[in-house]
Amino acid sequence: MLATLAVVVLAAVAGLQAYQLDRLGDRLADTDRRLAQAQDGDGIRLDGLEQRTEALEKQAGAAFNPEAVASAVLPSVFRVRAGEFTGTAFAVGKPAAGGGTNLFTNFHVVEAVWDGGGRQVFLERTDQRFPATIVKVDKTNDVAQLRTTGKFTGLITASAVVKSGQQIVVVGAPLGLEDSVTTGVVSALRDAQGNSGPAIQFDAPINPGNSGGPVVNGSKQVVGIATAKARDAEGIGLAVPIKVACDGFKIC
Repeated sequence: MLATLAVVVLAAVAGLQAYQLDRLGDRLADTDRRLAQAQDGDGIRLDGLEQRTEALEKQAGAAFNPEAVASAVLPSVFRVRAGEFTGTAFAVGKPAAGGGTNLFTNFHVVEAVWDGGGRQVFLERTDQRFPATIVKVDKTNDVAQLRTTGKFTGLITASAVVKSGQQIVVVGAPLGLEDSVTTGVVSALRDAQGNSGPAIQFDAPINPGNSGGPVVNGSKQVVGIATAKARDAEGIGLAVPIKVACDGFKIC
């Protein structure tokens, strides 16, 4: 009798333990599922954060940074001395045939030398001076091509047409003050009128000596060649669209 009772009790205890183990297994399985779901959720949130971080990094990279533009452009920009006149020129495109560097400036900067039969001008940077030759001119669009035997990095020209509101940097030597940088926006793109070609209107401050300097977008690409400012007005500068110069001289 006692033996039978003991067997019954042991069976009951074993059954209870089996039931408890089964419940514990269910709870462990449920915990594992919830952990897995939480990890999946964390993974989705992390992926979302990474995507937002990448988007912000791209936006920051695309933000207009005049300091970065100026740092990239300045080594390729020079003060030009053409007889008694001073202006600006910038290296453009790949190395010239036979070595050396091609540059753009305004025709009116070198006009006196050209019309006088001369072809030599000088490029200046800090305490250095390099002779350059006037190769070709476009009087209608106020562009001149120079070439020097020195090797300098040519600036990249923009393929897209500028748009109103686009932010720009203008580099030059106003009043002979080399490495001067101003910023502004494109005000409008003007069609050719009379004897003048098309022009980019912008509001960055320029002065005599800026003529021939590059007008550069936020991607460090030249969009125009600064050529003039409106008299008796503020914030009206004009530039030759770089496409006009590139199409005419084939050196970009």
